[in-house]
Amino acid sequence: DMPFSISAGVGFIALSGIAILNGVVLISTYHQLGGAGPGGKDLARQGALLRLRPVLMTALVDIFGFLPMMLSRGIGAEVQRPLATVVIGGVISSTLLTLLLLPAAYSLLKRNAHSR
Repeated sequence: DMPFSISAGVGFIALSGIAILNGVVLISTYHQLGGAGPGGKDLARQGALLRLRPVLMTALVDIFGFLPMMLSRGIGAEVQRPLATVVIGGVISSTLLTLLLLPAAYSLLKRNAHSR
């Protein structure tokens, strides 16, 4: 049982920055690849594949960086553990959402915009 604490709140703030940055990088990649064209599905797939490695590397570095804090049992661990748990869990879920949900949503919105 881990109560919500100030360090967990700080973890949510850090996590929101990481998640937003990944999304902005992916959307800017779509615009660089030719966001004005009608090929939303192909563009979304190509952009996601192009940004797959950088997004995964960011996630893995974050996870491996916070893992010692999450697993620590020494003095001060009760402060570090909530922050690390929030960031690790959030990075895993936000990475999956960035690489799976964001391209699908972009493709859908692009298709709807060009059908009008």
